[in-house]
Amino acid sequence: MSIHVVIPAGGSGSRFGATLPKQYLSLAGKSVIEWTLSPFLMLDEIDCIWVAVTSDIPESAQTLFDRLAQDYPKKFKVIACAGETRAQTVLAACQHVQHHVKDHDPWVLVHDAARPGITKNLIRRLLEALNDEPVGALLAVPVADTLKREESVAPNSIHAPRYVHATLPRSGLWQAQTPQAFRVGMLIDALSKAGALPSDESSAIEAIGGKPKLVLGDPTNFKLTHPADGVLLSALLAVREKECE
Repeated sequence: MSIHVVIPAGGSGSRFGATLPKQYLSLAGKSVIEWTLSPFLMLDEIDCIWVAVTSDIPESAQTLFDRLAQDYPKKFKVIACAGETRAQTVLAACQHVQHHVKDHDPWVLVHDAARPGITKNLIRRLLEALNDEPVGALLAVPVADTLKREESVAPNSIHAPRYVHATLPRSGLWQAQTPQAFRVGMLIDALSKAGALPSDESSAIEAIGGKPKLVLGDPTNFKLTHPADGVLLSALLAVREKECE
């Protein structure tokens, strides 16, 4: 089967509070996006990786992309198609893949640019789950912590105190990760109907009646969202790098 990867890398990382988008920040000696791309580049099962960016990227990122394009001329592509939201970016990238790939309906794995803890083993686990799968699949982990719903006292104020409204049962709840894998045609249809609202691809597929398969991920495959995440990821990636020496 034909396997393509879409990496939406158009986010500004405003919540992270850095001068650069978080996918281009340095982490344990490499940029975040370089860590993210590495496992996909090393897998023979992957036909091509498409990184969806804005028209204006940092010089360091451009240098990295130029090197990867030279090292992997058939496997690595950069397309300036990022929209205002993740969903718009993924839709534009998938339309690009559909137009340029000979396989009329390849599998597309969508993975966050700022989720550098992904590994080859996790990607292979997801790919194995796609055998004879009619809808698609995503990596996810069962929710381990107790969940609280807050009481809305002053929802428009970020400084307002927060209070517990209710405790939610966590049985059967999973925390979605990426990659999330779907046929490109189905994903384009789902995202076109969903507009800019869905925060992940599975949500769009669910909205048109699909039931994606849950594939056990790993807690280390978490997204770089807050500065504290960078500390944990730096330690994790440094250990992995040392193990590969």
